[in-house]
Amino acid sequence: MSPPPGESPPGEPPPEESPLIRLLLVEDHDMVAEALGLALDRTPDVEVLARSGSIETAVADTERLQPDVVLLDRRLPDGDGISAIGRLTTAAPRTRVLVLTGEGTSASATRVAEAGGAGLVLKSAALHELESAVRQVAAGGVVFAPDLLAGVLDRLTGRAKPAGAELTAREMETLLLLADGASTALISERLGVAHNTARNHIQRVLEKLGAGSKLEAVAIARREGLVD
Repeated sequence: MSPPPGESPPGEPPPEESPLIRLLLVEDHDMVAEALGLALDRTPDVEVLARSGSIETAVADTERLQPDVVLLDRRLPDGDGISAIGRLTTAAPRTRVLVLTGEGTSASATRVAEAGGAGLVLKSAALHELESAVRQVAAGGVVFAPDLLAGVLDRLTGRAKPAGAELTAREMETLLLLADGASTALISERLGVAHNTARNHIQRVLEKLGAGSKLEAVAIARREGLVD
């Protein structure tokens, strides 16, 4: 006689349930975070452990919670999420990082891969696509759209040099401030440097990106995935 549906035959252990994917959500916009959190919490095999609103909080929460997956927003109040991937994986070596971005380019996907991230998913993706990406990453896979993957491979194998590869950390900070519309005076204040020093940082950013103006530099940076 066969056992009732859902039960194991006599003498056999019951089938194990798939373990929950423990996820840390890093998103600073309340409405977006709430919508994502509710949607993912309703996914049977995903447990949202907590929400972090900044890089610093995310690093601390990752170290404390040791999640399976960190779903990481690209733009956060205290910096570029991609630049934080190394800190997150150092805090929890078994944690996989999936970056959430408004616009995906081969350059930004390459930066994710180079930093040790496991994938890039667009904010415009359907919920089932996000769920699938989380599952793939948790299972050890990588998630990059096919149209981005060729560019990632070209850059990782040295066939294409990424724009902005020569930017220093301070010049990258300057570029992020330019992308936010900051003036030279505000950049000077934010970086804690003299006005002439800030102007020199801006000039070097323009030269290294091959731009003739601040607006062109920001446009190049957005196209190449250096900023959102």
